[in-house]
Amino acid sequence: MNPITQLKAKLPQPLRRLADLAYNYWWSWTPDRMSLFRSIEPTIWQTYYHNPVALLEAVTYERLSQIAEDPDYLKRLQVLANQFDAYMREPNTWGSQVAPDLSAEEPVAYFCLEYGIHESLYTYCGGLGVLAGDYLKSASDLGIPMVGVGLLYKQGYVCQRLNRSGWQEDFYRDNDFEHMPIELVRDEYGQPVTVKVTVRQRTVRVQAWKVRIGRVDLYLLDADRADNDPIDRKLTGQLYGGNRETRLAQQILLGIGGVQVLNALEIEPTIYHLNEGSSAFALLEVARQEMEFSGSTFAEAQTWVREHAVFTTHTPVSDGNNAFSADMMDSFFGHYWPQLELTREDFLHLGARRIGDPWEPFSLSVLALRMTRQANGVSRRHGEVSRQMWQILYPDRAEAAVPIGHVTNGAHLRSWTAPLLVDLYRQHLGKEWARLFDSTKPWEDAESQRASQTLWQTVDALPDRELWRRHCILKERLIAYMRSRVLASRLERREAKDDIMAVERLLDPNVLTLGFARRFSPYKRGALLFKDLQRAIRIFSHARRPIQIILAGKARPGDDEGKRIIQRLMEWCRHPALRDRVAFIEDYDLFTAKLMVHGVDVWLNTPRRPTEACGTSGQKAAFNGVINCSVDDGWWCEAYQPGQLGRPSNGWTIGEALDSSDQELQDQVDADSLYTLLEREISPLFYERDRHGIPHKWVAMMKASIRTNAPNFNSDRMVADYVTQNYLPDAAADAAALKAGQVA
Repeated sequence: MNPITQLKAKLPQPLRRLADLAYNYWWSWTPDRMSLFRSIEPTIWQTYYHNPVALLEAVTYERLSQIAEDPDYLKRLQVLANQFDAYMREPNTWGSQVAPDLSAEEPVAYFCLEYGIHESLYTYCGGLGVLAGDYLKSASDLGIPMVGVGLLYKQGYVCQRLNRSGWQEDFYRDNDFEHMPIELVRDEYGQPVTVKVTVRQRTVRVQAWKVRIGRVDLYLLDADRADNDPIDRKLTGQLYGGNRETRLAQQILLGIGGVQVLNALEIEPTIYHLNEGSSAFALLEVARQEMEFSGSTFAEAQTWVREHAVFTTHTPVSDGNNAFSADMMDSFFGHYWPQLELTREDFLHLGARRIGDPWEPFSLSVLALRMTRQANGVSRRHGEVSRQMWQILYPDRAEAAVPIGHVTNGAHLRSWTAPLLVDLYRQHLGKEWARLFDSTKPWEDAESQRASQTLWQTVDALPDRELWRRHCILKERLIAYMRSRVLASRLERREAKDDIMAVERLLDPNVLTLGFARRFSPYKRGALLFKDLQRAIRIFSHARRPIQIILAGKARPGDDEGKRIIQRLMEWCRHPALRDRVAFIEDYDLFTAKLMVHGVDVWLNTPRRPTEACGTSGQKAAFNGVINCSVDDGWWCEAYQPGQLGRPSNGWTIGEALDSSDQELQDQVDADSLYTLLEREISPLFYERDRHGIPHKWVAMMKASIRTNAPNFNSDRMVADYVTQNYLPDAAADAAALKAGQVA
């Protein structure tokens, strides 16, 4: 009996469709996602990190029986179940029309080390994983046959706790896989499907768990089995935990083990898509299997692999974390290169930037570039940076001719738009509002295309008062959540009574609120806003135009410099002039991220150029009318539109890049620019109100943020670009014909 059937047996008959929804994350991007499960028992829902399976198993049968006789709830459930059934059975998807060569038997296989699907599935760290999760959601929405491959971590990514000095203390929580919306993959005899992967001369048995994401299945590999060595059981213990040997072993499990699992499940991908270099060993295993199947040489197999593989790089700086010494490669792959009929030297050359250098490390990014037919960065600017970084591999080509393109990232619109705004969009833009923001929408004829372009202008026609009212509600929700989290942290640290009581005064819903949330690494410059502390204090404590900021994010384990940045921010949270204006939310997760991109007024982004590959958090904020204020890097280079001809700008750009390599000088220039923007443009505009308290010019910029960013930086557009440009270039003509109404 599979877990869905088991869960149904525990539920009253009228509620049994809840089990189907609980085991498919499709529910998490429906308009009813906020209340479907939470309304059953809010306290349990919060306790179990919004895990629908754990909720349904923990709630009393008496409470379920009460819900089962509530006609309003049953109607909502039936409507949602019908929508789910229609979604899963939809035959006429964009993918079926544009990419009919892809099928469930021969899908795209998407490999990534982390996936941010939902806060109840802690298999993510940050932007890379959230991007991968959004990618699978849009692949499902567009009907692209796809499977995801990743690792299932017993403890996930590091949890964050700040001590009294503001220092980040790392700790971990165990995941209980048996009570999560995932299913152990079993064979026809009910036994777990397992594969054997050699890691440092030891055999590691790996099993797979299936996560349903709409129409896409994600397979997560798990080495925590009783028949493995205790050391090997910990290989899938933590995301980005352990030492370099652990990291290399995880990448072997992901790449080689992932290909073997697909083979065991009789899935034969037509395209292998590597999302970052961590999964590059998959290419070697595909080549090995092709040699075994066809009797070809490695050179012939490499050609075959290259024709069926694409690579997305997310790294705008040196990929030291994905490069390993020759000694380490000897230890882990000494048994493997003979299976490829390669010498040690030829094998090491596959990952060497400079062939012939005995000290050159083995780079997984280099391996991926050498063994895929197409590579891309994740924004136009990042494509330029990547071509510059990797020109060394193409000495006969000019930098502009290096074969690395770009597909700019996007975020999943339906997941990241607040339900309160979804309701507003549905009222004024129509029930199919999300498709308005989908540049892949199939137009029936030129007239319907013109009608849609006209409909776009209805974004500007959204009632100012109603858009602002709903934004203020979301802002109040964020501040209430923030106070609750800060209060819990201060109580846990047993801080002074005055500090605990001060939480009631922390942040004001009527004050201009900035949001800054990301991993705290030095290059992201999380403390740039406080570079000139006295000037920052004057800005934040302005008598008529005050400003406040909500911060969130973690430093990676072992990143002491990142932890020191957080510690300094916590010191400023306690500064007498800032204590009511600066708040830090500990243990940042997807749920916190959603509330922040829903509720702040301005999304702040201050990385050092050109280290921002893309930066999708600002895209998520834009879906909700939040206005971006960012350094001109990553996606913002493409997105920023200054105001002109009476139309408002969609945000602000911080500073300008200097020719000098003096980073301290660059930081000062950018900090001064940010202060000036806040003082002279952002703050005055926010506080300019009519007699009803509506900031009409600000709301106009909110609409511009929605209108200009949502159609271009959503993950539906991103996935469609990959299909037509990277997976099946011939499909581009079909997509164009479909859009012009030439395909039935």
